[in-house]
Amino acid sequence: MVPGTGRRKQAKRPFARLPRRPDYPRAGRRGWRRWVPSWRLVLGSVLMFTATLATVVGIAYARTDIPEDLNAFATQQDTVYYWADGTPMARTGWVSRQEMPLSKIPDHVRWAVLAAENADFYSDHGISTQGITRALWRTVGDGDTQGGSTITQQYVKNVYLSQDQSFSRKFTEMLLAVKLDSRLSKDKILQEYLNTSWFGRGTYGLQRASQAYYGKEVTQLNASEGAFLASLLKGASLYDPAVNPRNRERAVERWRWTLDRMVKIGRLSAAERATYTTFPEPKPPHRPNSAGGQDGYLVQLAESYAKRAGHISDARFDLGGYQIYTTFEKPRMTALTRAVRDARGALDPKQRKADRFVRFGAASVAPDGRILAVYGGPDFERQAFNESNAGTVPAGSAFTPFVYAAGLQHGVTRQRNGPRATVTPSTEYDGDDDIPVMTPEGPYWDRSGKMVKGKNDGGVSFGRISLHDAMAKSANSPFLQLGMDAGLKQVRSTAEASGLLPSSFGPPVPAFSMGNSTPSAIRMADAYGTFAARGVHTDPYSVRKVTRNGEPVRLDLPRPRRAVRSDVADEVTRSLTRPGPGGVAFADPTATKPGTTEDDTARWYVGYNPAASTAVVVYRMDLAKSLAPLPLKGLAGGRADDVKLPTQIWNTYMEATTK
Repeated sequence: MVPGTGRRKQAKRPFARLPRRPDYPRAGRRGWRRWVPSWRLVLGSVLMFTATLATVVGIAYARTDIPEDLNAFATQQDTVYYWADGTPMARTGWVSRQEMPLSKIPDHVRWAVLAAENADFYSDHGISTQGITRALWRTVGDGDTQGGSTITQQYVKNVYLSQDQSFSRKFTEMLLAVKLDSRLSKDKILQEYLNTSWFGRGTYGLQRASQAYYGKEVTQLNASEGAFLASLLKGASLYDPAVNPRNRERAVERWRWTLDRMVKIGRLSAAERATYTTFPEPKPPHRPNSAGGQDGYLVQLAESYAKRAGHISDARFDLGGYQIYTTFEKPRMTALTRAVRDARGALDPKQRKADRFVRFGAASVAPDGRILAVYGGPDFERQAFNESNAGTVPAGSAFTPFVYAAGLQHGVTRQRNGPRATVTPSTEYDGDDDIPVMTPEGPYWDRSGKMVKGKNDGGVSFGRISLHDAMAKSANSPFLQLGMDAGLKQVRSTAEASGLLPSSFGPPVPAFSMGNSTPSAIRMADAYGTFAARGVHTDPYSVRKVTRNGEPVRLDLPRPRRAVRSDVADEVTRSLTRPGPGGVAFADPTATKPGTTEDDTARWYVGYNPAASTAVVVYRMDLAKSLAPLPLKGLAGGRADDVKLPTQIWNTYMEATTK
């Protein structure tokens, strides 16, 4: 009480009331009811979350502007290839893009795309609530941020954003899609989407896709063809039958689904749908390429390597604008091409059956792995099959230097699990013809019950002969036995370390030492180059630098690594060193090795000096029938074991490049 007033004294109130702590767990409740939130708490939480989310999205939306510049495809350039000296070699361009007004795109083609990609396009607001829910579910479920995109979102991603799959990119994509939808008409968005989407085969837009796949204008497409082209928007690498034979099954399934979907949404009558029972097969791909002749093979090699070493996707590379600086040397290319063409002049396919379907593969590779020149075929425009990079015929006796190197590197053992003995150039072996191949248990018998024997070219017997002399005289039987003594596993590892691809190796039987493997001319030249580099190997590469719009592209170029000891490589070189053609020595010491096969389906000549290693292979193959090599007996009117053509090519090339 306040004295003298008769009134109760009132407590002072605080200026601000502290917020009440949420009644959770709920007081006055028992058991599980304590943990059930009240409706007030639930409603308040939902309202607070919604208000916060709306505020964040509103701020982000207000701060998001539509970029003024489109992505690089809008200013696409040709890709230029340069010789090793920096002069232009070829100019190519996968990308082909032509604007086409929406009014000229047939309704059934337009709706084939909409049925496949976004049937609610004309009624949505740039984004799809259901699609976003699916995308979020995938993101939470397995980390995949793809899916749930409307056509407006896809257009935004194509022309304004990168292709990365981050959550922030997806969020920005949705904001831009809503803003774009409010500024542009639906027809305008659809038109730009159809003109900028990638359809594979280097094409952007329906017009160029129609020409690339069906050889006609987009105005001439029917609904069936439009349904197939619509499937490519999911990924040409998955649905273009020309990319992979398994793609056709996926493409047919997607094509049928799209047509059925058009019927379901009322854009194709059931009667018309019933007429489309046969899948509209697209034409084989044809790549516009200014690089014909031999340059086409060089472009093919350089493009493949640039993509792999530069981690450039097909879609990205197709945008063009790259400057690719190759390792190819124009004078060497001219000399190698001329040498092969001169050798072709000795053939008479009209008069001699053995001169038909003759193929030449050749490659020159520096000891540090740079591919200097190749001969890939008669003309890239007429034959895209690159004979210098094809592993189709056996190496034959041209493989024996790797057997010799394996013996020198690892030694030999003639007892099962016994100690290894050192092999030297003076180690002697039986060099006679038709001698059995021995194992610790006795002669080697093949699966057919036939004793395996060493064969020398021409049936020549050399008696006891040192390995150095055996290599110098091209005696085969000592190296067939050396391969067994050193171990085929060691022979294989030596050949692989020197540069031959594991995928080219033949079965591990005695014939492995006689070249049942099928390396390409490029790989054979590179592997011999390991000996020129004194036992250090570098994988072959065709591109030394890549830029795009002046900015360098990081390349993962190969690194040198030790394959065999330097003394081993030097001995192989000494055993192979011979005078030049006509007994006249070249300016640099030159090591060479001819190679023949037992069934006479390939003839090789491989040689190297400190500047380059060059491999030449001649074989016969009817590509229209199979990849099986044909016998070479009687080639150019010579005897069965005559290696004069590859030798002639090699010598002519070397004379031109060592002047």
